[in-house]
Amino acid sequence: MGAAARIFSQVEYRYLVAAAFVFGLFMDILDTTIVNVALPRLAEEFHANTATLEWVVTGYVLSLAVWVPASGWIGDRFGTKKTFLFATAMFVIGSALCGRAWSIESLVAFRIVQGVGGGMLVPVGTAMLYRAFTPAERARASAILSVPTMLAPMLGPLFGGFLVDAVSWRWIFYVNVPVGVLSFLFSWAVLKEHREPGAGKFDPAGFLLAGLGTAGVLFSLSRGPDDGWTSPIVLLTGLAGIASFVLLVYFETHNPAPMLDLSLYASRLFRTANLTGAMFMCAQFGMLFVLPLFLQQLLGLSAFESGLTTFPQPVGQILMVQFTSRMYHRLGPRLNLLIGTGGILFTTLLFLLVNLDTGLWWIRGLLFLRGCFIAFNMVSMQTALFSAVPREKTGRASSLWNTSRQLAVAVGVAVAATVLVAALPGGSAGTAAGLAGVPQAAGLFAFHATVAALAVVGALAVVFAYQVEERQQQPVPRLIPVGEGHGAASARATAVARDVVD
Repeated sequence: MGAAARIFSQVEYRYLVAAAFVFGLFMDILDTTIVNVALPRLAEEFHANTATLEWVVTGYVLSLAVWVPASGWIGDRFGTKKTFLFATAMFVIGSALCGRAWSIESLVAFRIVQGVGGGMLVPVGTAMLYRAFTPAERARASAILSVPTMLAPMLGPLFGGFLVDAVSWRWIFYVNVPVGVLSFLFSWAVLKEHREPGAGKFDPAGFLLAGLGTAGVLFSLSRGPDDGWTSPIVLLTGLAGIASFVLLVYFETHNPAPMLDLSLYASRLFRTANLTGAMFMCAQFGMLFVLPLFLQQLLGLSAFESGLTTFPQPVGQILMVQFTSRMYHRLGPRLNLLIGTGGILFTTLLFLLVNLDTGLWWIRGLLFLRGCFIAFNMVSMQTALFSAVPREKTGRASSLWNTSRQLAVAVGVAVAATVLVAALPGGSAGTAAGLAGVPQAAGLFAFHATVAALAVVGALAVVFAYQVEERQQQPVPRLIPVGEGHGAASARATAVARDVVD
């Protein structure tokens, strides 16, 4: 460890934090997308029907839903390093157990364990990253963060398809173990502990209501396209989730030390950046859902060929991200977000011109251009969002953003799946079959209808981007009470924090 410590001491701490987080973030997002490729093989292995099989994905998502909202308080209370290491360890243990699963039921249970780690890994890592970078440098932090965020969903199908076909489905989980162990050791060696003295005591109402609300809404959104939006289970879970959110707002706004700091939404910059980001994630992940169906089931490409066709998108993002991180301070958040969201809307509309005779290189070029605009969005959105947050509230802001991100992704997929099913002949086949087995003309119409719906979502992103403040606000000193959680025995201390006044 002595040699390693000497090497690490020569590297700025903020970049060590970035490296640790990128490790964990890439592993978490890659796992989310890679599992979908293995579902047909899992059905054969365990003789599972579709309803049971979907719990391999749903169980993980619901586990995330419980722990993502709570992660900010957990990191503030127990320390971000301890929480990040615990999350990494849980993810690795869950992955190893998934690889050893002997039945579909055991696999679902181990996916829930894996989700405990995944639910805390990203929000806590995001908070560490934005604390390590000063407000003036957060565009650079957002650039670092954006690469695994968009690269992993593209690599997942490629890598997953290779492992399932050439090795075994178990290796889509086993591959996380050596990567996770390296991530754990690296994080343990380089990260510094950070706690917030004003974290307060455990908020059982906030924890319970946030978990129930997020899980209920996510479950309803995931089942709605297949079961129908009037299905009793979809209606009950969706309404229960919404009711939980309503109660959550009431209890958290009347709690002197809430788990979720909803007062952050009082900042116009935080609020509008969140809304812009949510609409962008809806449009983007809705497209990630429907485009592979078009490429594989209408154009007849294999999963690997489909992945190669969509791969230019992260390439465009990676090439553009350094440019966009520099342009943020020159153009300001509003103009950057208008360029990004406007570009996503423009490229979405261009997909309305794609038909069965369109060349793959035209689609690749369109996706490359889309990746360039994604870079504008990812850098500007997160930089603007966290620039409105006092340093001591970074963990809570990260929980709020990652919760809304999870919900936005689910909404985007639900919108795309619902429109796709409704536009198909009969409109009741569900999303399991997708565009398979339908006449090509009908399939193309359904694809275009879905793209049109996603264009509407993209237009909403442009509208919210226009509401973002034109000029970046300068941080000014403000007295912020510290240590006023429940039963705080210490005297009321105050710390000067650099905050953004709305």
